[in-house]
Amino acid sequence: MSVAPSIPDAGQKRAFDVVVVGAGFAGLYMLHRLRRLGFSVRVYEQGGGLGGTWYWNRYPGARCDIESMQYSYSFSEELQQEWNWSERYASQPEILEYANHVADRFDLRREISLDARVERADFDEAARTWNVAISHGRLVQAKFVVLATGCLSNARMPDIEGLSDFRGQVYHTGQWPHERVDFADKRVGVIGTGSSAIQSVPMIAGEARHLFVFQRTPNFSIPARNAALTDEAREAFRKNYPEIRRFAREDTRNGIYTELPDRGAFDDGENARRARYEDRWTKGGLAFLLTYNNLILEKAANDTAADFVRGKIAEIVSDPGTAKRLQPENYPFGSKRLCVDSDYYATFNRPNVTLVDIRPHGIEKILTSAVRAGGQDYEIDALVLATGFDAMTGSVAKIDIYGRGRHTLNQKWAAGPKTYLGLMSEGFPNLFLITGPGSPSVLSNMIVSIEQHVDWIADCLTFVRDRGHAMIEATTEAEEKWVAHVNEVANMTLYPQANSWYMGANIPGKPRIFMPYIGGVGAYRQICDEVAAKGYRGFAMTAGEVEPETS
Repeated sequence: MSVAPSIPDAGQKRAFDVVVVGAGFAGLYMLHRLRRLGFSVRVYEQGGGLGGTWYWNRYPGARCDIESMQYSYSFSEELQQEWNWSERYASQPEILEYANHVADRFDLRREISLDARVERADFDEAARTWNVAISHGRLVQAKFVVLATGCLSNARMPDIEGLSDFRGQVYHTGQWPHERVDFADKRVGVIGTGSSAIQSVPMIAGEARHLFVFQRTPNFSIPARNAALTDEAREAFRKNYPEIRRFAREDTRNGIYTELPDRGAFDDGENARRARYEDRWTKGGLAFLLTYNNLILEKAANDTAADFVRGKIAEIVSDPGTAKRLQPENYPFGSKRLCVDSDYYATFNRPNVTLVDIRPHGIEKILTSAVRAGGQDYEIDALVLATGFDAMTGSVAKIDIYGRGRHTLNQKWAAGPKTYLGLMSEGFPNLFLITGPGSPSVLSNMIVSIEQHVDWIADCLTFVRDRGHAMIEATTEAEEKWVAHVNEVANMTLYPQANSWYMGANIPGKPRIFMPYIGGVGAYRQICDEVAAKGYRGFAMTAGEVEPETS
């Protein structure tokens, strides 16, 4: 795939209405909307190409866990009618090709700077503008800054003794090389069993001489049942796109068009319940979690789904001991991100694959040519770190952001992120977040949530501009009420019972707080729309020398 380069910003204007950080799906659409509204915009992207998480995550088997016909923009009818997805679940190369197609189709590259990392942003209270420091000593000013930095783009490097001493190749799934990695005739170790490992392990196993999978916590995974999309399947979807998009936005919790459950797990008898689980297992995908409407609310109901999946693992994996180690036992089904796979469990039937249970002490040490776990050394030639991301806040935390009174966002969020609607954080005027903590974000089809946030921010900035306001900021009261609501709703579910990256549990020292909003994309959209309809209730706006007005 040949990609046209973005146009460098050297010698161009240094002051903009809006600076957007990140050129993934959120940044691209934000640029498109704001430019059409007449704002001057510049997008800064630290990577060497567009696509955000799909630019960085190039590991073997990388693909989306949302069906491709739904993991796509809806803002352009022509775009969604003309693009031909090839598979039920799009692979990373195809998603990246799509992102670049969008950039070219809507002529977005001329406002994007690549290899340009935003290092710092300082709010000038007197001038009411942001001073934004870019890598290589560049400095720009903006009235507004929009952080489109993504929820899963800051790769987490594990702190394991001896990692720097390892003499073989080391790869992180979130920072995979652009050139093909050859594992043929090599002994490979994979550390981690989250989504990226579950996708990559079958691929690496088919190539490596031997594969050791080092597992601390097993994950629940549902078969993807991936397949090529026929012309008929694409056309049927396209004809129904208006209703599909409306339903995903308004009637669902997760932004995915699928059959919604009309009953709880115990409204069916045991045989009928097993038949429903079998049907969902056969169909595959994340919709398994929607077999019944109380799976994430009631532990007894949840246990029926967990037992079913554990039974499937035992059916698939030949060795009983290995099957047992692959069966999650200590957290509710679906309370960690549910994974979608192609032959993950069956891979452990291969003679060249060994599952290494590293509980309770984890990896003891990495030697020059081995991994030590449980007092045993496993000789390897290459190491794959499938250790995930500092999710939701990590990419924001890498930027030194100074708001009112020279307080930093990292200082404010030291005990856990605090936002109003996941869109703004009090004390940081004119700074917006796309799919930030406190919004549905990672609990949803990200494209649905991205489009909703971008549209809301675009409308908000237009409101501010057209009324001559210089600043907008979340109020303390509104933020505190929203944070309390997010926690209240989360605690009505089983999600907080798992040490998941939803809680920040994969990052040592990170506060344990449930970060996304679990109330659902439909309910959340309605809340945001009502806030806007009431003059952006919960936000304070300032015009010129006039005192702030609070909506």
